[in-house]
Amino acid sequence: MKKIEAIVRHHKIDDIKSALITAGIHGMTITEVRGFGRQKGQTETYRGAEYTVDFVPKIRIDVLVDAPQLQAALNAIVTAARTGQVGDGKIIVTDLADVIRIRTGEAGATAI
Repeated sequence: MKKIEAIVRHHKIDDIKSALITAGIHGMTITEVRGFGRQKGQTETYRGAEYTVDFVPKIRIDVLVDAPQLQAALNAIVTAARTGQVGDGKIIVTDLADVIRIRTGEAGATAI
């Protein structure tokens, strides 16, 4: 079992959701996050004054998949999230020791 964490642009969330559903992946959690990467924030202008936004708002998507679904989920996210511009985001994949569905007590891949 794997956990996919994708940090992406706000306006790409609907495209990513549709791509994951098309790939047969059902279920995701999203969180609004802020951070910066190589671009070190961004410069904006407000009423003629220029200022720096140190932390750029993004969306973090958490998806749990069984190992055979991993590549399909990654391809769906990358294809839907890519704009080709700096700041498209990152994807982090980690191993899961166990998953337990609270309502039924199911564990492992069946709990996903």
